[in-house]
Amino acid sequence: MAELLDRWRAAAQGAGATDPVELARAGGELLARWREPHRHYHTTGHLTAVLDVVDAHASAAGRPDLVRLAAWCHDAVYDPRAEGDANERHSAALAGTLLARSGLPADAVDEVRRLVLLTAGHAVDPGDADGALLCDADLAVLAAPPEAYDRYAAAIRREYAHVPDPAFRAGRARVLAGLLALPALFRLPTLANRWEPRARANLTRELTTLPPPP
Repeated sequence: MAELLDRWRAAAQGAGATDPVELARAGGELLARWREPHRHYHTTGHLTAVLDVVDAHASAAGRPDLVRLAAWCHDAVYDPRAEGDANERHSAALAGTLLARSGLPADAVDEVRRLVLLTAGHAVDPGDADGALLCDADLAVLAAPPEAYDRYAAAIRREYAHVPDPAFRAGRARVLAGLLALPALFRLPTLANRWEPRARANLTRELTTLPPPP
């Protein structure tokens, strides 16, 4: 966890944060949220995976440290019982509060909030390199090898254990169909070329193998 907090501190300071005390408090709060017991996929493992993709392709972004901060904040609020884009909206609001307290310039705070909100639907405008990198990193699991993808899907089911099977199947089918309906899952050419076919194969396989309603 110390290494993760070092990554938080480096990104925030690189983006212009000026209050080290508040910055440390913010990192601790975010890390505690990512470690909440009800999380099975949206954990520090997912956070680390997103940050790793951002780091590996940082040259594609205009302001990569802001993308890193958005990665930290994008699932900071995660309640599987929330409806619509409530988690993303609350995560963006939390990002604004924590980053402003840490002394991040107002324009940078606004940009992080904007990036977090993009993860609600992963719809990115052409030319939005920072948004493209964040959304591609967030969806990277879709292009995992089949065994890893199946572990991801099982972890999502555990997060929604409170939802009865028929309702979960219907909701999950809508999510999968919505992703498959996107013109492209990945925007950065280097990632799209490598990941798009496997991601669509994984999504299609899960959709077609969802148990039918009784």
